Amino acid sequence: MSSLTRDEAEARAALLAVDRYDVHVDLTGLLEGDTLRSTSTIAFTATTPGASTFVDVVADVESATLNGRPLDVGTATDGRLPFSDLEADNVLVVSAAQSRTDAGEGVLRTVDTDGLVYVWTTFEPDEARRLWACFDQPDLKAVHRFTVLAPESWTVTNNSAPDAVEPAGDGARRWTFAPTPPLSTYVTVVNAGPFHEVRRRVDGHDLGLYCRRTLASILDRDADELFDLTARGLAWFGERFAFPQERYDQVFVPNMGGAMENWGSVTHTDAFLARSTPSYRERSERANVVLHEMAHMWFGDLVTMRWWDDLWLNEAFASWAAAWAMAGATDFTDAWATELLDAKLMGYRHDMSPATHAIRGDVPDVEQAMANFDAITYDKGEAVLHQLATYVGEDAFVEGLRTYFAEHAWSNTVLDDLMSAFAAASGRDLGRWTSDWLDRAGTDTLVLEGSTLTATAPDGGEPRPHRLRVAGYSATPEALVPVGEVEVELDGAVTEVRLPAGDVHQVNAGDRTFAAVRGPGDPVLRARAGELPDPVARTLAVTTAWDGLVKGELRAGDLLDAVLGLVAAEPSPAVVEALLDRAVQAAELWAPLPDVPGLVARVADSAAALADSPAHRIPALRTLAATATSAAHLALLEAASSDDVDLAWRLLARRAELGQDVDAAAAALEPRDPDPEARFSALAVIASKADAAAKEEAWRALMVDRRVPAGSPRRSVIGRFWRPLQVEVLAPYAGRYLEVLDSFGSAGLLGSLGLVRGMFPYAVLDDDLPARATAAALRTGVSPTVRTALLLGADVGARMLAARRA
Repeated sequence: MSSLTRDEAEARAALLAVDRYDVHVDLTGLLEGDTLRSTSTIAFTATTPGASTFVDVVADVESATLNGRPLDVGTATDGRLPFSDLEADNVLVVSAAQSRTDAGEGVLRTVDTDGLVYVWTTFEPDEARRLWACFDQPDLKAVHRFTVLAPESWTVTNNSAPDAVEPAGDGARRWTFAPTPPLSTYVTVVNAGPFHEVRRRVDGHDLGLYCRRTLASILDRDADELFDLTARGLAWFGERFAFPQERYDQVFVPNMGGAMENWGSVTHTDAFLARSTPSYRERSERANVVLHEMAHMWFGDLVTMRWWDDLWLNEAFASWAAAWAMAGATDFTDAWATELLDAKLMGYRHDMSPATHAIRGDVPDVEQAMANFDAITYDKGEAVLHQLATYVGEDAFVEGLRTYFAEHAWSNTVLDDLMSAFAAASGRDLGRWTSDWLDRAGTDTLVLEGSTLTATAPDGGEPRPHRLRVAGYSATPEALVPVGEVEVELDGAVTEVRLPAGDVHQVNAGDRTFAAVRGPGDPVLRARAGELPDPVARTLAVTTAWDGLVKGELRAGDLLDAVLGLVAAEPSPAVVEALLDRAVQAAELWAPLPDVPGLVARVADSAAALADSPAHRIPALRTLAATATSAAHLALLEAASSDDVDLAWRLLARRAELGQDVDAAAAALEPRDPDPEARFSALAVIASKADAAAKEEAWRALMVDRRVPAGSPRRSVIGRFWRPLQVEVLAPYAGRYLEVLDSFGSAGLLGSLGLVRGMFPYAVLDDDLPARATAAALRTGVSPTVRTALLLGADVGARMLAARRA
């Protein structure tokens, strides 16, 4: 299908203004079949009567009229239906059928293990056109009113509350929903199925939670926490930004790779409904996503970027706002530390690779926009907004946002609209800040030598303006004692700093800017990170060490010393779990192959030592299940997994990896597991085996049939497939990975990204693989999404090889 270009979108926006969509959707054909039908009635005006244009529709067009005049449906091609002879006021009616409802491209029909059928939609960036005819670009906002015909046993959710639900004959009901405010097409939604629904009024909000029936008990278990979190978030954002949201639904759906910020009715992967008792970090990560999507109600839905070159405004803002609200409005007060360990490290990783790009990039068409759903847009963008809030002051930052929402509600904007609001609120000229931070790729490096702080930019130009803090510590034999901080604003390559007292200084204390930092006290901070006073300071000491590993300055064993040293001292459960994940990565992928067993054993010993701590028991046991090397480790896990099905699966996978026969145990465990995805836990056990037939079965399920659901089932099977000491049996799959990527287009964004990025063969790196991946990325016809994943993987792989040789 044709990818809409920016020039085409600008021309169409200059010609048209869309008043209203009335969309009738017939879902009755999905109860036992695969076809969804729609009739889209679009009322719009044209500035130039007599002109021609096209409507987007990637479905089988069955009939179409413009102002009552029939259109030739045979002219519909490449996802477009052209028409001419526009009038000043127009009504376009298009009826279409979509039978490709099994691929997650705009819509997914899923049959659950109990035989019940569920349907969800997700349209970012331009997949609404797959279900009904529309002008599928963000700056042609319009009121939408949906009428949905569905099987009588189904519940239907939409952006608005239903005005009426009426019998429609033949075992169907008609759902008529209230008109929406003016919305971009990509944030509309229709979800349907025999959902389990929980509704509650909390602090004046009408809140709804939905899931498939096989997960009803889990949603009921988590409902109190989700309602409390949602109400806190809505209050936090509503009080600061105005435009409060009264009705707010969240629908947890199967086989979705993430979440989508549909106005008033957010869709989440139901992997967020953890089948076993969730760890603190799992709850924290879910809270982050809930608040991220909620923040989009303001940034993205209420006010929307004009074109996809400002996609980062949506995603970076939502990421920043989620961490900000977590730290300020929830019990997950260590959010900035976990963001540093997870999201920000991903941003640094991407920014040092050939796949990097400026935050505000050139997006000539929608296909390129899809490639920009990456760590630069989300994670570096979040960090840069965090720096901007520091640069202008948080009060001015929030005041600027509030003004921006008030002035541009239900309309579209460009970056200058936002930066002007920040400049007015802060009294600062942000012209240079904007161009330096948003129009240049790469990460500055800040080095403290004596009292001189030197900044260098990777492109050889002037370093960016940074506002940050330097903290001082007195290093006594017993502790690192805080003795003061100074705030520093850099404007140039060299800045003299009036350092606080102390023997050791931490650059970028509080982690308020996006930069690689180095200082003479780094070895002390790394070795004694557990003595630092707060989670961010402790995490920063270790992530600075991780940056050294990635850049060849530190060996994996030295990095592991720092990480496991902090694991033993860190009180924050979310931080500990993230650190354990980093420890496993360092041991398995960044060390020379002969060193891997010993380093993995160290991680296992560290995890076993934490297993008796109530705060850390779940992540400790899960890490141990991934790394167990001794009879004592396995015995500890055997005892702990007797009443924990999830841990029992993890233990079986590790035993299979170690070459033990677990087939009978897996066959006995699967019927005991109430998880509707239990068969994929069994597949993860198969994937763990160093056996050609087992690897082939897992490969086909993942990459050929693509039947492993997105979310935690897919991550689990991928993680068990690529085992670091199974190089011989895995070696052929590096080439097969590069070959099969030709079959990945840009459609089905949420589903495909996890496979393309997650399956990069780091476990079987050789000296040629990074070059082969780079060559594959640069082939003609490769989608931008796949190209980005390959370039990033090649760079990380080359760095892993260098670290293994260090």
